[in-house]
Amino acid sequence: MPKPSFYGHDGAPISIVALGCGSRTKIYASLMATLGAQFSIVAVSDPEPKRRLAIKEICGDASILEFDSAEALLHETQLADLAIIATPDDQHCAQSIAAMRRGYDLLLEKPIATKAEDVAKVEMEAERLNRKVVVCHVLRYSAFYQKVKEIVDSGRLGSVVSIQATEGVGAFHHAHSFVRGHWRNEEATSPMILAKSCHDLDILQWIAESRCSTVSSVGGIRHFRPDAAPPGAAQGCFLGCPQSGRCDYDAQRYLSSESRWLSYVLPALNVDGFRPEATIEWLKQSPWSRCVYHCDNTAVDHQVVQMEFENSVTATFTMTAFANGRSLEIYGTKACLRGGEFYKNNCGWDMTITDHFGGEPEEVRVQANQLGYTGHGGGDFGLVETLHPILTTGDKFNSDFLIAESVESHFMAFAADRSRKQGGAPVRVSDLRPQRPSRAEKYSQ
Repeated sequence: MPKPSFYGHDGAPISIVALGCGSRTKIYASLMATLGAQFSIVAVSDPEPKRRLAIKEICGDASILEFDSAEALLHETQLADLAIIATPDDQHCAQSIAAMRRGYDLLLEKPIATKAEDVAKVEMEAERLNRKVVVCHVLRYSAFYQKVKEIVDSGRLGSVVSIQATEGVGAFHHAHSFVRGHWRNEEATSPMILAKSCHDLDILQWIAESRCSTVSSVGGIRHFRPDAAPPGAAQGCFLGCPQSGRCDYDAQRYLSSESRWLSYVLPALNVDGFRPEATIEWLKQSPWSRCVYHCDNTAVDHQVVQMEFENSVTATFTMTAFANGRSLEIYGTKACLRGGEFYKNNCGWDMTITDHFGGEPEEVRVQANQLGYTGHGGGDFGLVETLHPILTTGDKFNSDFLIAESVESHFMAFAADRSRKQGGAPVRVSDLRPQRPSRAEKYSQ
């Protein structure tokens, strides 16, 4: 059996086991392969043999050990330095704790867990065992948000007063994942504001440089419900529906421009060359053929969150299925910053900075990493590129990227979900967060 390399202190790469071989692990494995000898995947687990084989092919290593379950892999003596946890969300808590107890540090796909008490359990276990846990809040590692943070930290905007952010999920993405797909039913999985947007809440508390104190939120299902269906829309499979070929959410779109979404749940078919007949036969029996207006979905298709932080910074965040891409506005005492994908796509620059006391707006263009803006705006590559120094050094910068920082967005999301279900009533985040000393001193250093 392979033995841990102790983070390359002997010149060896960081050794890795992967729990779950779906799209996220495939992405990380592919990116790790571009970084040469920094990483080595030595074992994988997944109930689907084809997924396990895909990781071995990406790594070009037939000797990678295979297990048909995370539990079987974790039953073995520690095989590596780091465990990637990229299994279904509701398995994260138990598997993270088991992996840490076996000796692994973690690269943990978000969300950390689907319940507030389980998020706290993972954090406390990491603290008890002195394990490093890097949560895959990949937006932090993107060129755009790294530049935003650099500008804020430089004082160019003065003191941050308020922030406004939007995430446009994309209507077909939303229909695939949150109407037809795995995250459609919040009671069975987790609130959409957690599953999809803990990324964004993490960015807000990172920019505010403070923990969130109070949250209020409203939202619901505006469109993906029976009373919004086109006339005659069938309640069952798309085949035979009178709206087939005309509906924006027709499942046959999976055979063309939207096929990448289907590849996430149908790995046996090549995303670049689907066999239409086989795919249609599979769709007939799958949840992804269903009419989006007649599903068992309870995930919201729009939500607005209002936040106040402990340092009096305020923020609003809008999550909507009916837009594409992210936008951000930061209002400081000296200047305001406006940026995001709209500016990039329509103006050619990433953000503008406007001083309050005259002068022309400053156009800011962000230098992307070597793989450009693919994968969460380059954040996927940024995470993998930064992972080695995060794990092998202990400086203050890297502490911002470990679990004690990442849990805050989760408690904000749980508070937002509670507020929404209580008609928008304010919720104190401290009611969901385990009592800990304030981390304000860290930000003042």
